[in-house]
Formats: sequence, C-alpha cells, structure tokens
Amino acid sequence: MTGEVILSVKDLNVKFRLRGRELHAIRGVSLDVYRGESLAVVGESGSGKSVFTKTFMGLLDANGFISSGQILYGGQDLAKLYKEKDWQKIRGGEIAMIMQDPMTSLNPLKSIGEQIAEAVRLHQKVKKKEEIREKVLGYLRDVGIPEPERRYRQFAHEFSGGMRQRVVIAIALACNPRILICDEPTTALDVTIQAQIISLLKELKEKYHLTIVFITHDLGVVANIADRVAVMYAGDLIEIGMAEEIFYDPKHPYTWALLSSLPQLGQRGEDLFTIKGTPPSLYKEIRGDAFAPRNPRALKIDYLKAPPYFQVSETHKAKTWLLDPRAPKTEPPEAIRNLKNLEVMQR
Repeated sequence: MTGEVILSVKDLNVKFRLRGRELHAIRGVSLDVYRGESLAVVGESGSGKSVFTKTFMGLLDANGFISSGQILYGGQDLAKLYKEKDWQKIRGGEIAMIMQDPMTSLNPLKSIGEQIAEAVRLHQKVKKKEEIREKVLGYLRDVGIPEPERRYRQFAHEFSGGMRQRVVIAIALACNPRILICDEPTTALDVTIQAQIISLLKELKEKYHLTIVFITHDLGVVANIADRVAVMYAGDLIEIGMAEEIFYDPKHPYTWALLSSLPQLGQRGEDLFTIKGTPPSLYKEIRGDAFAPRNPRALKIDYLKAPPYFQVSETHKAKTWLLDPRAPKTEPPEAIRNLKNLEVMQR
C-alpha cells in the first residue's frame, strides 16, 4: 500500500513484570499505519492485539513497559513518553480509543451530554456553554441517536447497549482525533446492532477524515470494514496484506486456521473446524515459528529458527518458511481454496 504514513512502529517489544517474572507480550513488531486507511488487527484472545495498540496512547498497565523499539507519530517517538508520562496532547486529541464494553467507559453519575461536553472543552478548547452544547448535539446526531436534546440530559443506564456504544463513539469524535482505535467495539452487541455500528464507523471515517485501527477476532467484521489486515499471533504480526489478499490468498498456516474457523465454511453434519492446541507461553523464549506446535504442516526448520517476512506482493507479506523457495510446495486447506466461492467480502 502506498500513501502517507501517519504512525510507524519499529521493532517494538513490550514486557510485563508478573510475580518476579517477565512476560514478553509484544515481540519485535514493526508496522506502518497509513493516513485514511481502515486497518484491522486480528488474532485469537491473548495474541497481543489490545496491548499493541494501547502502547500508542500510554495505556499500558503499571507493570507493563516498552523494553525496546519506536512508535513514531507526528515527529516524535511515543515510546519515549513512557518515561516522561506526558500523554495529555496525544491521548484523545491525536489518538482516541473506543473500548469493548461501553458501560465501563461511561460515568454513571454524569449525564451523557456532560460527558461529551467534557471532551469538547478539553480537546477543542471551546468555552462558551451554548457553543459546547450545539457541538454535543451535533455529535449525537452524527452517531445516529434520535431526539438528541432529550438524550443529552439522560444517563448511561437509560440507554441500550447499542446506544451506549454510539455515545462512546461520540465522545471519541468530540476529542477531534486523527487516529481512532476501535477495540472490539461490537463484541457485546447482537448481530443486527453490530452491522449498524460497523456501517456508522465507515460513515464517520469519511466525514471526519479518520484513520481507523480496528481490533477484533471476528473475521466477519474484518471483511466489512478493513482495507488492510494484520494477523497477530503470540505477540507478533505474522501476516500483513490487503483484506482481499488475506481472505483469498492467505499464506501463513495460522491465517489458514483462522479462516477455516469461519462458520460459513462448515459442512452440514460435521463439526466446525477448531485450532488444536494452545498458544505458547510468553514467559519463555520462543524458538522458531511460534505456531509450529499447532501447525500440522510444520517443517523441521519451524522448530529451530524464526522465519523472516517473505514478500508475496507489494502489499502482502508473511512470516512462514513455507514461502521460502527451498520449501516443499504446500497447498492451503480445501476450505481456504473454496473461500473464493463464498460471499465473505461483502462490501
């Protein structure tokens, strides 16, 4: 992908101190985020998706730290801010985040209008009460909340789950960010509301000229919002490509396994596909390809040496020895070959 790089992560390593031991949560990740794109970071629970993106905003837990690497944004290295702890200019105003559970993001003691107004005052430096109110009502309308004048005075418990998520989106927009991180914002919602929230985010991206980083394990959501996909496993990005490339021409065995788990690929009367085994312990040093013990197509070298990125196209690369010219030719599973016949990518 070509375009202006708005945020660049270089060889990032993140660790956590737990009970006298160190857990290596993010292992040498490098990634460029392009202005105006929708980038999805996918992977199963515990793969490091949320930890990775929280580093952009200084939201690591107190026992977490960046051991090495850079996060370059707006001419500065955000990784160095962890020592200075001065995130006021970045958090919200430059990079905002929508959390997974809207109820834990909202203050039950403040009206919805007050909470959005606080973001307007802090990040847009607006002081006149009437001007702030008009801006808040505008954000409520933009996120699809009916009767904004009445809803302005209400509290979080008076809203449904989907409406609360819309309010959280409105608060993020009121911060006037350039990058919006969406941390599984549809997980707690039913399928109909999920579709509405995804559609809303696509509309707001265009209206507010946002760059969106979408964290999810739901590949159906990815197909509907992402321009580009980064697949994460055991704290590392193992495959990166345009959405069409990841869905229709995946190269890493873990990506094959993730896609094979799609319910659409199930056969009537047969069990749904599951990935056997468990991810490796991040307390220990990982030797070779982290996915090798769960990979039925693993090569001997997968247990000995970590693969580098192999370039598949200008926009697509993957860390798997199967792409080495010396590797035996290996076809993806039949389910993956059949993906092209399914309407997965419904734009």
